[in-house]
Amino acid sequence: MTKTREDVLRMIDEAGVRYIRLCFTDILGRIKGMSITRQEIEQVLDEGQGFDGSSVEGFARIEESDLMAMPDPRTFRIIPWDVAGEKVAMMFCDITHADGTPYDGDPRWVLKRNLQKLEKQGWTYYVGPEIEYFYFASDESPTILDRDGYFDMGTYDRGSQARKQTVAALERIGIQVECSHHEVAPSQHEIDLKYQEALVMADFAQVYRFVVKQVALMNDMYATFMPKPIYGENGNGMHCHMSLFKGDKNLMYSAKDAYHLSPMAKQFTAGILKHIREFTLVTNQWVNSYKRLVPGYEAPSYISWGRRNRSSMIRVPLYQQGKERATRIEVRSPDPAANPYLTFACLLSAGLKGIEKKYKLPEPVEENIFRMDPETKAGLKIEELPNSLENAIRALEQSELARETLGDHVFSKLIENKLLEWEEYRIRVSGQEIEKYLPML
Repeated sequence: MTKTREDVLRMIDEAGVRYIRLCFTDILGRIKGMSITRQEIEQVLDEGQGFDGSSVEGFARIEESDLMAMPDPRTFRIIPWDVAGEKVAMMFCDITHADGTPYDGDPRWVLKRNLQKLEKQGWTYYVGPEIEYFYFASDESPTILDRDGYFDMGTYDRGSQARKQTVAALERIGIQVECSHHEVAPSQHEIDLKYQEALVMADFAQVYRFVVKQVALMNDMYATFMPKPIYGENGNGMHCHMSLFKGDKNLMYSAKDAYHLSPMAKQFTAGILKHIREFTLVTNQWVNSYKRLVPGYEAPSYISWGRRNRSSMIRVPLYQQGKERATRIEVRSPDPAANPYLTFACLLSAGLKGIEKKYKLPEPVEENIFRMDPETKAGLKIEELPNSLENAIRALEQSELARETLGDHVFSKLIENKLLEWEEYRIRVSGQEIEKYLPML
């Protein structure tokens, strides 16, 4: 339901909301914000809330730090639990300059700006992410809470109960859930959200992460979206199912193709395959992300596509008769610690470049790439994703498409931040090094 200013004020008063959180996102995907009272909300809805952006990661420099947070009434929702005995609501904001022009450092604006490319065509970009996470005993160490595996039904397990509570909380605030289940690794879970327009889904993904973590805390547990918290186990992914529509028509579907993919869908897929290395710093932005992108743990490390092949980076889910609207592609490399606004923008931009330039989609690979010898992979021209944060930085630095998609501000700030992260990681001595080398050197 689309909400107006008047709807927001009515819902606040009917529910007895006292505080409203004005939320936005920094370039690393972390929710930031401030709280205002009921008495202030009417003026803020009209004029926005000023704040100092100089201390927000990737935002303004000190000499240009005055920014405005403009609430988007469509994102209003009441948090489904009391905070210190009070009803609290939240809204996402667009960040602007004092004159109302969009602020280039706002990730939400990055996605909105890229979505404008579709408006002239009358197209809509839908995304449905599968967002995985772990429950641990605390944030001090990855102490698992169960030994269950894929689709196991641990009715009395603490994690399964918390997951059910999370689904209920999401649905109470209007975020529709398609499916939830235990994942492959012990103490790992997944909740799949029903596909939405990309901007709506990016907001939903932020709320999802907030709700998962909060419900875990209420159950004396810790939830993490860290890509690879346990050595030797599968990491957390955020598989992104994507499609393009014009009105009610799925532009990805073709009855004539063996994979039921339209020429546009093939070009879109080819665009992602061609440019994904350039954008991997966005879809997998942490040092730890590259501990997940290794062969053997279901996360893709090779750039290819197929239908049943879960070692491929892009999978085309099997077509079901009469389900033309469900035709889509699934990009399996992103992880849930990424910024969803930037991730969806980059995947869209790469796909649109494929359509614009009419890229040819290579042949699908249906064999297990993890078991292929180097000669076979070379013969099939299968490339690898960057295998470290440093290599991902280098790939992004050289990409004109990435600079165009992110804008100069976010492009440069992201690189600057990630170079610092890589340097900090590079010079640190790990426990594994002490354990292996100290006794022998």
